[in-house]
Amino acid sequence: MAELGRLLTAMVTPFDEKGAVDFEQAKRLAHALLDSGSDGVVLSGTTGESPTLTTDEKMRLFSEVKQSVGDKGAIIAGTGTYNTAESIELSQEAEKQGVDGLLLVVPYYNKPPQEGMYQHFKAIADKTSLPCIVYNIMGRTGVNMTDETTIRLSEIDNIVGTKEASGDMNQISRIISGAGPDFKVWSGDDNQTFLMMSMGGYGVVSVVSHLVGNQIKHMMGLLLEGDIEGAAAEHRRLLPIFLGMFTESNPIPVKYAVNQIGMNVGDPRLPMVPPSAKAMAEVNKLLEKYDMDLPVSAQPQPV
Repeated sequence: MAELGRLLTAMVTPFDEKGAVDFEQAKRLAHALLDSGSDGVVLSGTTGESPTLTTDEKMRLFSEVKQSVGDKGAIIAGTGTYNTAESIELSQEAEKQGVDGLLLVVPYYNKPPQEGMYQHFKAIADKTSLPCIVYNIMGRTGVNMTDETTIRLSEIDNIVGTKEASGDMNQISRIISGAGPDFKVWSGDDNQTFLMMSMGGYGVVSVVSHLVGNQIKHMMGLLLEGDIEGAAAEHRRLLPIFLGMFTESNPIPVKYAVNQIGMNVGDPRLPMVPPSAKAMAEVNKLLEKYDMDLPVSAQPQPV
């Protein structure tokens, strides 16, 4: 299966002044991210406000961004829900749009047991030929997928990796040790990329790469070259912005930040709201402190 890349950006979904999806701006943003360190982008994930997007909006987003980007980078569609049948349908429709892979979150709200999680992901993977990344984020789903379940899932041919945002480094280490050598573990938290890659993780599905993608890529490169001290120094330097983009619920701060640097992506849709005055002030300080990598003048390529 095609490589999806080490640095993937969980892309925000641009909205216009009326709150409609701005598909042209989405294409511009995807190109800008791929020009500033990202190997691929995840569309309609948590950062992309997937709960507030209609199925039609998601499919058009997948199709138009993939057509515009072509082979420049991987396009990964967030198609996981808490309904297995719906997740299968979304995944199959996304495959028809030409995306390169799928991101499948652990079912949220209904809190399935471990066997339910396994059967859920297996059922989706059985119905698509695309590479699938499972996504464990207990803080949003209310339930943790254990390392035993993830290792079982790694034995399914087209489940190629996991986005791990459990924060449990012991669990993550056991996944890296217990899954096959081709199974990839992406960090689901920017502030844990250094730690996870240091113990054998593959990469990150990043939020902060909207702003400092090349700098994150540099940190990762130092790790891959074996320069642990240099990578650690970069991690420490970037840590304030890693943490600062989560002062309020994601994607509120990062969407504000992207707007501030000149790439208009609009406000979040309800129930998300623009950041508080305090959060805006904190983000503004970070934007002054760091050089921004995002080329805000990027244009979508002609199809």
